[in-house]
Amino acid sequence: MSDTETIKQLPPISPPPAAANASSGDAGKQRLPRDRYLNRELSWLDFNARVLALAEDASLPLLERAKFLAIFASNLDEFYMVRVAGLKRRAETGLSVRSADGRSPSEQLAMITARAQELAERHAKVFIDDVNPALADEGIKIIGWDDLDAPERERLSGYFTDQVFPVLTPLAVDPAHPFPYISGLSLNLAVTVKDSGTGGEHFARVKVPDNVDRFVRVRRTDAPSAIAAFLPMEDLIAAHLELLFPGLSVVEHHSFRITRNADFEVDEDRDEDLLQAMERELARRRFGKPVRLEVSDDMTEHMLELLLRELEVDPGDVIQVPGLLDLSCLWQVYGVDRSDLKDAPYVPVTPPAFGERETPRNVFQALREADVLVQHPYDSFSTSVQRFIEQAAADPQVLAIKQTLYRTSGDSPIINALIEAAEAGKQVVALVEIKARFDEQANIKWARALEQAGVHVVYGLIGLKTHCKTCLVVRREGSTIRRYCHIGTGNYNPKTARLYEDVGLFTAAPEIGADLTDLFNSLTGYSRKEDYRNLMVAPLGVRAGIIERIDREIALAEAGEDARIRIKANAIVDEQIIDALYRASQAGVPVQIVVRGICGLRPGVPGLSENIEVRSILGRFLEHSRVINFGAQNETWIGSADMMHRNLDRRVEVMVQVKDPRLTAQLGEMFDSALDPMTRCWVLNPDGTWQASPLNADAEADADQVRDHQHYMMSLRRPDQP
Repeated sequence: MSDTETIKQLPPISPPPAAANASSGDAGKQRLPRDRYLNRELSWLDFNARVLALAEDASLPLLERAKFLAIFASNLDEFYMVRVAGLKRRAETGLSVRSADGRSPSEQLAMITARAQELAERHAKVFIDDVNPALADEGIKIIGWDDLDAPERERLSGYFTDQVFPVLTPLAVDPAHPFPYISGLSLNLAVTVKDSGTGGEHFARVKVPDNVDRFVRVRRTDAPSAIAAFLPMEDLIAAHLELLFPGLSVVEHHSFRITRNADFEVDEDRDEDLLQAMERELARRRFGKPVRLEVSDDMTEHMLELLLRELEVDPGDVIQVPGLLDLSCLWQVYGVDRSDLKDAPYVPVTPPAFGERETPRNVFQALREADVLVQHPYDSFSTSVQRFIEQAAADPQVLAIKQTLYRTSGDSPIINALIEAAEAGKQVVALVEIKARFDEQANIKWARALEQAGVHVVYGLIGLKTHCKTCLVVRREGSTIRRYCHIGTGNYNPKTARLYEDVGLFTAAPEIGADLTDLFNSLTGYSRKEDYRNLMVAPLGVRAGIIERIDREIALAEAGEDARIRIKANAIVDEQIIDALYRASQAGVPVQIVVRGICGLRPGVPGLSENIEVRSILGRFLEHSRVINFGAQNETWIGSADMMHRNLDRRVEVMVQVKDPRLTAQLGEMFDSALDPMTRCWVLNPDGTWQASPLNADAEADADQVRDHQHYMMSLRRPDQP
């Protein structure tokens, strides 16, 4: 972790008025200073900078560092496709809506451009100067055509002629050939060729095929078989451009890549068939406006000007990249079989309540005895959540299964179990959110497969995405009907469950089963249920429920009683919740926040937020769970909602209270570990900069005391693993 990661967002905050220590009433709200929010776009870029800092961390295994370089690249792609695209649309249409920190869309775009270029250069530098040479030292080499010997060139030329050349289509640009359409995120070669007869120069574009691996594995004859050599596909194509342009000479060639707007909306009021509407919009996504042009840093000014003109890209949207473009290709390098250069494998455990792997216990019997809390990836998804649904599908006493599906895996055992349940005659309802961004096509496929099997498929509510993670199983037990529930923070996806940290509650509590029944009736029918017994449900109930409980902690603190708020989330940008936390701090309530990504709150400001601490933990697993603890009553809630406008206003989200003291103690231990002063993390400063912590970890005497939160959580489940 780099301890120099300090990104200044704004000048120090203005001191609040002297009367700012008011309580939670309207007067207190009015006394909060105007410049109390951090910019969410810069905060997101700061988050991706923390991902990049992991790639810079020489203490991590080498291939894990390469993986973080790939994650950084993919993250930035999505940021441009969605967030930057949205800002550009507002700027172009003249919308003057300012961000919470008072900036116009144009002002934010200017800041993003400067920061993104800085991060792109740092990203490339880490790869070129550090990670790539270290990989070469370990026998994993990314090479160029000039690095090949004669036999290798001969073999690869044959491969090019047989496998690559037939799928390439060079596209000329001249009066008879208009500039070709460049699809988003495709890698391309811009080529200038010269006609020796006329002396005229012409431009052509060659697309690097996106249905083959980016790297060609090279069999080295002059080195041990353990050495893995990778040749970029664009290098292989560039070395054979004369075959694509016979009779012409190649003057120059350079790589470039365009990012397009992927932020679209469906007119749900107009379209009667949401499935068809989504398919139509997905086709349009390919033709979104350009929002970023990445070019190799050796591209000539003449060629860059041509691309800017033909692609209609603003010069401010150009990112010049040294070396390879699109380092998400390093996932292929990460696939090299070198366990010594990766994190030691971690095998999740089966929760004790559900038995060991070899002797699985009946899930329903276990839940009749007590609630169960699981935390992935430390607890196994396959022997908890997946087993719950598979046992429900196979159990003849189960009458119905109702489930929300936001994202799932390509070969999903969850989908298969639901299909088997429907084929066995059970009532199966699946709410498949086909508006889940970048998973729309996969979810449309699953929706159709489920419908063909007889599952009742619902696409959610008009105007809202269904983001909650819920499953309800209805079972006949003698003369009674019992409901079994799972409510979690993560998707029903067995693959991401091994990579994302999430928590989930299993319960047979009748009141929660009744609440989930009401929720599914709202999702599938015309019910307009707004009040729930034991759930907070967005868009109406989550924000109000959280603020109500913050105000309760404020009242306790003002009465001289113990109060405390602890929050774990992916993002905190909702102004109403942030202001409530400011008021809590002013009332003396200690507020501790662990946020993975965006944070619009300024901690540690005298008179405003000196009782608020914000830290961020990144690492081997993606910290994804959302947990809130109100300490005076030790009231703990988990759920799918982040503290963002989209979650609280435009999505169906569910948060459930964890009531069993055994389970709240588990979550308390998670908070204690994440918030330990010696836990490795980043700390947010009042001016918006992030600083690596513990600050004294460089001291040799203290270095051994630094804790890794995720390693600690693993050790709780598997003390036999390091």
